[in-house]
Amino acid sequence: MFTRLIAVLCLALTVAACSGYRQPPTAFHDILTKPYRLDSSDVLRVIVFGQQDLNNTYTVDQAGYIAMPLIGSVAARGLTVRELESQITNRLKNGYLRDPDVSVEVATYRPVFVMGEVTNAGQYPYVAGMTAQNAIATAGGFTPRGQQNSVDITRQINGEVISGRVPITDPVRPGDTIYVRERFF
Repeated sequence: MFTRLIAVLCLALTVAACSGYRQPPTAFHDILTKPYRLDSSDVLRVIVFGQQDLNNTYTVDQAGYIAMPLIGSVAARGLTVRELESQITNRLKNGYLRDPDVSVEVATYRPVFVMGEVTNAGQYPYVAGMTAQNAIATAGGFTPRGQQNSVDITRQINGEVISGRVPITDPVRPGDTIYVRERFF
C-alpha cells in the first residue's frame, strides 16, 4: 500500500512538472495594455511640419538617443512617442523655431528573438499584433522536438528583465525573446 502511494505521488509530481504553464508576474501582461515605450533599435519617423530639413527617420542608438539636426542628441529610451514629440518640440522652441509642430511615429519596431527548438533561430522583425505562435512561424516553425503548447518569453519592463511561461497564443512585444523548450515525449 505504501509503495502504491509513493508511486501515485511520484506520477502526480511528474505530471505537474510537465504541465508547462506557470503564471507569470502580473507586470508581464499589464505592459501589453500600456503605451509603447521606445528603446534601442526602434526606427522613428520624425516630421516637423514646414521644416523639410528636419523630417527624417532616426534610429534609437544603444545609449537610447536619437541625433537630430539643430538640437543634437535627444533622449528617447523609455519615452512614449507623445513624450518624445513634446521633448523635441520644447528643444526646437528653445531658440530655433517659433511654434514647431512635431509628429513622431515608430517606422520599424525593434526585433523579436526566437530561440530553442525552432527551425531557424534568430532575430525577426516585430509586426503589430504578433503572438508567440506567429514569431515561431516566422522562424520556420517548431522542430520535431519542440514543445508546442507553451513558450518562455523574456521581456524588459521598466529596466527589469522578467520571464514567464505562457501559451503560444500570448502576444509578444518588440524586443521580447521567445524560447521554445524541448519536449520530453
